[in-house]
Amino acid sequence: MQIDYDKQADALYIRLLPGEHQCRVVRLTDDIALDFAEGEKLVGIEVLGASRLFARPDSPEVELRHLLPLVEAA
Repeated sequence: MQIDYDKQADALYIRLLPGEHQCRVVRLTDDIALDFAEGEKLVGIEVLGASRLFARPDSPEVELRHLLPLVEAA
C-alpha cells in the first residue's frame, strides 16, 4: 500500500495495488472516489479535500474496515 498526498491540490490517494491499471472510477461522494481494475479489484481510493477529513493528511491514519459497505453499495 502506498499513500500520496498532494498538498497543493489537498488530495490524498491510497494505492492498494502496485503498477498501472485501466480503471473504472466509482464516485462515492463529491470528495471520495474508488478506482477498480479489471475483475473488480480495488486499486485505489482518492480523497479530495483531505485536510478536512484527516488531522494530518500528509501522514494519515488509514482504517479500511468500514470501506466494504461503501464498496458494496457502489
